[in-house]
Amino acid sequence: MSQPPFPPPPESAHQQEALPACWWHPNRRTGLRCVRCDRPACPECLREASVGHQCVDCVHAAREQQRAQQVRYRRAGYGARTPAGARASSSVVVTPVLIALNVLVYVFTAVQAQDPMRNTSALYQDGALVPWFVAEYGEWWRLLTGGFLHYGLLHIVMNMFALLILGRDLELLLGKVRFLALYFVSLLGGSVAVQLFGFPLQPTVGASGAIYGLLGAILVAVLRLRLNPTAILMVIGLNLVITFSVPNISWLGHLGGFVVGAVIMVAMLYAPEGNRAALQFGAVALIAVALVGLVFLRDAQLADMVCGFRGNEAVCVPGAR
Repeated sequence: MSQPPFPPPPESAHQQEALPACWWHPNRRTGLRCVRCDRPACPECLREASVGHQCVDCVHAAREQQRAQQVRYRRAGYGARTPAGARASSSVVVTPVLIALNVLVYVFTAVQAQDPMRNTSALYQDGALVPWFVAEYGEWWRLLTGGFLHYGLLHIVMNMFALLILGRDLELLLGKVRFLALYFVSLLGGSVAVQLFGFPLQPTVGASGAIYGLLGAILVAVLRLRLNPTAILMVIGLNLVITFSVPNISWLGHLGGFVVGAVIMVAMLYAPEGNRAALQFGAVALIAVALVGLVFLRDAQLADMVCGFRGNEAVCVPGAR
């Protein structure tokens, strides 16, 4: 059986004359009305809607209202979401701020040391990551401040260029808050790796731990979104060659940041949609707590060691103090 979209016209001329005229065609009598504005309309002037039929004016007004609402949502940052659950946005803010902060600290140390290539100033020495100082004197801030210090002009230029390239795409994917969480916990992961396995008196500086965290995150994102991984694998391979072939590079910091960044990105992109934000930030918090716990464990180990200098040579030997 089939049902016609409109009822048949009145049978008698008398009944037809009693009906109102179509709003758009006054010479046409009709028993139909728009469900939205209630104006009489002939079948030609009505369009099927989710409930009943609407006139052409109401259909057009509804479409214009929907377009205007979408524009307002886009301008306000609402509406579409990225695969990580962040509000879609075309603005990149956090990445240039981080670059500016790193550059500002470098310029300050260079001016303080009066040498852009050997900028080991007082600020540099007070902020560099030295595992023994963290354990012996409780200078925990070095786990983070070391990530904003750089030794020499080439070091800062290379790291900031990498941060610009990687950070821009990841900030658009994750949003500002998630990207900040990824950056700082990756930085902490690189520092904790140095704290755990590095020589206790060896100073370490640079944003490489955080940058390698972004590199690990990019790899996970490419695999999760089923993109071509060739380019990112080549970049990772090149960085591994540089890490293990160039002297005075902290491979521990690179590896620690990479692993932590990859794990955080797994939590960001694989969290189920229900309560996704809570699960994402809960996972990040657990990772950060675990890293801090490892630092406490290392502090207990270093408590059984004695570190100092024999001439110009730094030494650490086991023994009760």
